[in-house]
Amino acid sequence: MRVLNFGSLNIDYVYPVDHIIIPGETEPTGEVTTNCGGKGLNQSIALAKAGVEVYHAGLIGEEGQLLADKLAENGVDTSHVRCIPGRSGHTIIQVDKNGQNSILLFGGANRKLTHDIIDETLSDFGEGDILLLQNEVNLLDVIIDKAFEARMKIILNPSPYDTAIQKCDLSKVSVFILNEIEGEQMTGQKEPDKILNAIKKSYPETETVLTLGSAGAVYQNREERHSCGICRVKPVDTTAAGDTFTGYFISAMIDALSPEEGLKLASKASAIAVTRNGAADSIPEREEVLGSGLDPEPMRLL
Repeated sequence: MRVLNFGSLNIDYVYPVDHIIIPGETEPTGEVTTNCGGKGLNQSIALAKAGVEVYHAGLIGEEGQLLADKLAENGVDTSHVRCIPGRSGHTIIQVDKNGQNSILLFGGANRKLTHDIIDETLSDFGEGDILLLQNEVNLLDVIIDKAFEARMKIILNPSPYDTAIQKCDLSKVSVFILNEIEGEQMTGQKEPDKILNAIKKSYPETETVLTLGSAGAVYQNREERHSCGICRVKPVDTTAAGDTFTGYFISAMIDALSPEEGLKLASKASAIAVTRNGAADSIPEREEVLGSGLDPEPMRLL
């Protein structure tokens, strides 16, 4: 089973700060680090490090070869990554002393997909393959419709949540992986239990993984729910935590692990990622996750 990740590729400019600045405030920073990132790139690398055969599709600008190189170095197939004129996507990231971050995103090349590029890419995939999507590329609704026609299994991380998501036929999605903020934006509900109930009512055939930060995560399908707490570690940088979780949970699905086992595996991987600086470089290899000795805390089932 192959995974096609039609996703973003960003150059991350990371600035350590004492605290996340507020409007009108100026705060000095002593350094800047340039990293490879983007939710698409991070999730592809997480999948590859988890042992999945993953193909990345996306666009880079004239200065973006380092992004394709980073994917290839980590075992991701880059035959569907194209270079176009102009700038690559990039982010300005503040990381405070507690490891929390604030991110400004410039879409750049990520927002220049065309119908022809989508058609050509999807023609190499079909029934039995998985399509992973986030919301950092344009024409998301077109990609979903055409992948559904090709009988691909669609997994959507609706992040960042905006009007582009509302244009999509989400009934064609097989799995949602989202956090509580995106869950509220999607359903209008704030409490995790109500978010999950609303998603089940609107999309009864769709599986959902709802991540809840320090509270853990919950998996839901038509018949059941399973929950898992986090692994207690000292966070350094949470930038790629969610992307690491996503990649490792999908790997567990492909390996036919139970939802409980998938949540535990993803929790361990994301816990390791937050103890390191950077995005893609913070994602652990599968062997490290399995041998970590980390044990997620129990979580009260919602």
